[in-house]
Amino acid sequence: MPSLQTALPPELANNTIRLYRECLRRAKYIGSKQFNTELIVNMVRQQFKKNMHETDPDKIQKFKDDAARGLINHMLYESDHFSGRKTRKTAV
Repeated sequence: MPSLQTALPPELANNTIRLYRECLRRAKYIGSKQFNTELIVNMVRQQFKKNMHETDPDKIQKFKDDAARGLINHMLYESDHFSGRKTRKTAV
């Protein structure tokens, strides 16, 4: 199965710290819209901290793909929202 990270810029997809920071930025943005910033940011932090000692490359790739999927889904949602189209109902 191909990696979802190819949909992200390489400087983000190839660097876990940058991916983490972008996930935190998106979490803060979403939280500010839904008035639960602390909860969403803590969820992102918890997921990264839970898996930070993982050494299996396949599992690490899966975790990074999951993070990339979340970012991509949010970007798609925002692009639909700003363009006036209805949000896609299909799951990625």
